[in-house]
Order: sequence, then C-alpha cells, then structure tokens
Amino acid sequence: MITMSGAEALRASMSGPVILPGDADYDEARTVWNAEVDRRPATVARCAGTEDVVAAVGFARDTGLVMSVRGGAHNAAGTAVCDDGLVVDLSRMNRVVVDPGARRARVGGGALLADVDAATQAHGLAVPTGIIGHTGIGGIALGGGMGWLTRKFGLTIDNMLSAEVVSADGRVLRASADEHPELFWALRGGSGNFGVVTEFEFRLHPLDPMVEFGLFFWTLEQGPEVLRLAREVLAAMPVDVNLIAGALHAPPEPFVPEEHQLRPGYAMLLTGFDGTPEHARLVARIREQLPPAFDMVTSMPYVDLQRMLDDANAWGNYCYTKPTYVEGLTDPVIQVVTEHVPRKNSPLSLLLFYPLDEAYSRTGEDDTAFGGGRTPRLITFLVGYAPDATLLEADRAWVRNLWDALRPLAIGTGHGYVNELVEFDEDVLRGSYGAAKYERLAGIKAEYDPGNLFRHNTNIKPG
Repeated sequence: MITMSGAEALRASMSGPVILPGDADYDEARTVWNAEVDRRPATVARCAGTEDVVAAVGFARDTGLVMSVRGGAHNAAGTAVCDDGLVVDLSRMNRVVVDPGARRARVGGGALLADVDAATQAHGLAVPTGIIGHTGIGGIALGGGMGWLTRKFGLTIDNMLSAEVVSADGRVLRASADEHPELFWALRGGSGNFGVVTEFEFRLHPLDPMVEFGLFFWTLEQGPEVLRLAREVLAAMPVDVNLIAGALHAPPEPFVPEEHQLRPGYAMLLTGFDGTPEHARLVARIREQLPPAFDMVTSMPYVDLQRMLDDANAWGNYCYTKPTYVEGLTDPVIQVVTEHVPRKNSPLSLLLFYPLDEAYSRTGEDDTAFGGGRTPRLITFLVGYAPDATLLEADRAWVRNLWDALRPLAIGTGHGYVNELVEFDEDVLRGSYGAAKYERLAGIKAEYDPGNLFRHNTNIKPG
C-alpha cells in the first residue's frame, strides 16, 4: 500500500490530481464499465499529460506497486483498475487534433471513440474503430480495433502510423515504421504490454457523414432461416456495405411493436456507406426473402451510428465474454447457435457475428502483432450481460457452454480476439497469437519491459 509521504511525493511530481481512498472522488475513480469488477487501488494518478505519465510510471517502478492503465475503462476484464496498486488514469488526455489536408489525426491515449468520431467527421474523415462510443481508443487500438468500417478500411491498428509511448524505464519513445520498428509492430495487437501510449497518430479516410442503416428482427423460431439468409447477404455484400448479425432481445424502442419489445429473437444490422445503392437492393432482398417481424430503415449521421448502441451497453451492468472465430455461417455453426440461443437468461445477453474480410484481409498475417488470422472469417462475440450478478452467473454458464460447442467448428484453437478475453493465461494467449507470434512478442517484451511492470493486462511475459 502507498504511504502518505509516498502519496505526497507523487502529488508533488504531477500536474494532475492524485486520488486516494477516502477522497470524495475515489469511488468514481475506481469504477469501470463492467460492474462485476470491484477493485480498490491504493491510488489513482489522473494524468494531465505525458510528463505526469512518466512520473506515475516511475513511482510504480520505484515502489514496486502493481500498476494498471486506465483509458476508457470499457474492457470487460476490468484490467484498467487494480487492487492495492497504482492506476495510471489517462482520461484527461483526450485531445484529438485533425490535419484534414494530410488526412491524419493525433489522438490522446485517454480519448473515447465518440471523441475521435466527432473530430474526424467534422472534416468528412474517419478512422475505423469499434461500435460503442464510450469505448476508449487506447485499449481497442492496442488489441486490434474492429467495427463497421473494418471491411472498408481495415482494423484500427492497420491505420496506426505512430505512437508516443512511455516505457517501463521512463523514456518517452516514438514508435513507427522508422523508429523502434519492433516496438511499433508489437503495439499493433500486443495490447498494453509494452508501455503507456500517450498519443496515437492515425491515417484517416474520406467518409460521407451520412449512412444508410437497416435493422431487421425475426422471432426465435426463425433462427435457422435468418442465419442462412445472413450467409447469403454476407456473400453478396460489396465493400461499401457491412452486416452485423446475431441473437438478441428486441429493444423497448418506439419503432418496435409492443408485442415484440424485449422478446428474444434474431437480428441483422445492415449499413451502407458513401451513398452505395447496394444497401437499398439488399434491404429489398431481405424483406422479400424472409419478411421480418419488424424493421427500421433510415438514413443517419455516421456519428449517430457509432453511438447507437451506447445505451444498450451502458455502464453499471455485469458482463462476461468469450470470443472465437469461425470461417462462416455454415450449417453446423447455425445448428449449434440455434440450439443454444434459447437457453440464455438475461434480456441483455447476446451473440453477434462480424464479417472480417476485404480490407481486413489485405494486411499481411505478420505485418502486425494482431492475434487473429487475416484470412476471411467471422468473429463471434458471445456476451453474457446482465443487470445483476445472479443473472450473470446463469449466462456465464450459457456463454461457456456455447463457446465449448462452437470450439470444434472454430478456426485454430478457438481462442479469439484479445480485446474480448476475460480469462487469459499463457496458454490462452499462445492460442490467440499462435506460437511464433507469441514468442516474438515475448522477445520484444524482454527488451522494453524486462521486469514485467506492465502486467495488469492480457499479459505476455518477457521471453
């Protein structure tokens, strides 16, 4: 635990506040998105800039305190906060500076996706990220970063041009293709193992601020037909269209007929970019081939699309996730899914399939440290999500049983996307990265963090 004299020394070395147990804002400072995570750090260093991060990292290193790094605190594993240690809180470091001429953005390590989207879309530009606005850019970018624009522009890490990093020994490094290239490779997929990223530089892409969106919902009994239709739509989509398909409860929204609100079923979310006419054609095909129980088709700003699921994924609920990859919606995958979906308990729990192809697959397998193959595939998010701990326990078992049933049909070991891992030992991470990539990461870890200071994460031990 930190002593009062230690706390005062840390305060004296920082511009931002140092928060201790008993302070009025301590409980707010230690709270993360997943309500199941209830940890009590010895102190929270709310950094105002890079020099504060250097001071906080040095304090943790010199005192031997466990250290965690907090960006958006949206990670389901809750690695942003640690017990009895030091939290390096980047939430104040959320500035986004856009150079529209160069199509570049410099993004503070504590920025949220909504911050990035608002700043870049003001110039008709975008960087591919996730689909929930209150997610932090730091965590999602260091693990991969996938969402609506992945097919069109690749993962977030595929668009990272450089990063400012505070290393374990207190140096402030610039990692890029030309400076510390091995560190730059590791940052793009190796999660938070190699330092605290205080600023990212991203490549931006032109994107029409308006998108076409369609939500289609069917009853639980129609699951096999829905997923077979989703398979056809996925095969027919051009790069300017994307589809997220899966199983969930219908939202209690005004556009949902009362008899379907909060009822379980299957849904497709179809989005078209840059005015593509193919979106309207696919909407017509879906409605004709399998008329939904209800749908909602509309134009909307891209920034609203990016915030559309924020309320459904609000802070204060309990979460457990297990990801995996499958080659496609094959008949065996559909059979497993439709057998297990009716067994979920919480109306908030869900299963989602994202397509990973096109631009995603144009980056080479070993060009980044990303822990997932680059051949075309679907990522499967299995999410137990509940308003209380008891209901989560039931759906934790549901998620595990469904993951076990899908594992024989999965790509590789079945262990998936590191950003969604809640349980991760060395075997799981080796399975996620593959042996060769894991060993390369472990070697880079030994160079930049030989003492494993950055270990409160999906930890890769120094080789």
